[in-house]
Amino acid sequence: MNILLLGSGGREHALAWAIKQNPKCDRLIVAPGNAGIGAIAELASIDPCDSASVLACVEENAIDFVVVGPEAPLAAGVADALRGAGILTFGPSAAAAKLESSKAFTKEICDACKAPTAGYARFDDLEEAKAYVLAQGAPIVVKADGLAAGKGVIVAMTLEEALTGLEEIFGGAFGAAGAEVVIEEFMEGEEASFFILSDGENVLPVGTAQDHKRVGDGDTGPNTGGMGAYSPAPVLTDAIQAQVLDQIVKPTVAEMARRGTPFQGVLYAGLMIKNGHARLVEYNVRFGDPECQVLMLRLGAQALDLLLACAEGRLPDVQAQWADDHALTVVMAAKGYPGGYQKGTPINGLDALPEDSSNMVFHAGTALQNGQLVATGGRVLNVTARGTTVREAQQKAYAMVEQIDWPEGFCRKDIGWRAL
Repeated sequence: MNILLLGSGGREHALAWAIKQNPKCDRLIVAPGNAGIGAIAELASIDPCDSASVLACVEENAIDFVVVGPEAPLAAGVADALRGAGILTFGPSAAAAKLESSKAFTKEICDACKAPTAGYARFDDLEEAKAYVLAQGAPIVVKADGLAAGKGVIVAMTLEEALTGLEEIFGGAFGAAGAEVVIEEFMEGEEASFFILSDGENVLPVGTAQDHKRVGDGDTGPNTGGMGAYSPAPVLTDAIQAQVLDQIVKPTVAEMARRGTPFQGVLYAGLMIKNGHARLVEYNVRFGDPECQVLMLRLGAQALDLLLACAEGRLPDVQAQWADDHALTVVMAAKGYPGGYQKGTPINGLDALPEDSSNMVFHAGTALQNGQLVATGGRVLNVTARGTTVREAQQKAYAMVEQIDWPEGFCRKDIGWRAL
């Protein structure tokens, strides 16, 4: 079959890598893709958020199946346009994607289906929000309501941090995403990610992972889109997964269906776990980045079969098959990230690295300029490895990092520390 994958990041490189291994895939086009993806698939230079361009690409290339990678096209209604044209599509409608594009909406759904989550209040006025923070005290969590590329969350340990965060959000630091804020109770515990496919009615767990959000070793410094991840997450025991499915995920899927906006795609449940009990931190409506990289390395070719079953409403017929192994990815980012950073710096040494089912460098923000690989983003490479233990996966990943010649890049040196 001919498949179109929308997106350009490390998540999409990992998805493309897994899809390409499946014999059902005859042709894979990725739009717009990046330099790493261009080595394994055809690239189409279209805007993945422009439904008309996507539909034209589908028609020109006789596409049978579309996989939407990032959140922005989903929020823009690209999956709706594709389904409206009769194209088999993986990814939720814009109405269902509100589970990520509006934090206030997610809270409303949690209230309706009694899913355990943090206490909260929502505001569209700076002074009212400040008054609430002063009354509640710190620590407290301040979130821009809309999509802010993983950066619109301030975990404020002091009142000063919370008030400064509110001023930044209402001052336009995250654009339209900050027109409204959600202020939440600070939840203690260990964070983990649980990935579940839903066809609108049925659900299928497809893996667990733990991300490292802060930029510096020892979980220090500002939040980022993620500096590394590993899978599986030991903290997400079978018992806790069952609790999350029964108390959070299944009630959410049922509530979305009841509202006439069934959720079809991958539901990424960000969880806070304490004393053997999980509460929902947030939902994302696409595979996490960099969690997708460790999941895809472990799933391999079967990933396409799972995505197809989800899109076709056949989830009860399939099951994710897991090897008893671990995967770990280290993000190499441009110096200065998540603040200002230089673009266009050359990267060398990747040609000498292994590329197989246990070792992959997934590209997140790269391009080829006159035959030279250069960095074009903040998070640039995902150096990913599998091993029989977390320690082995970690050692293999960092051994590859050592061989990459990119003086303008950096990474955390402690990815996987919680599991170890």
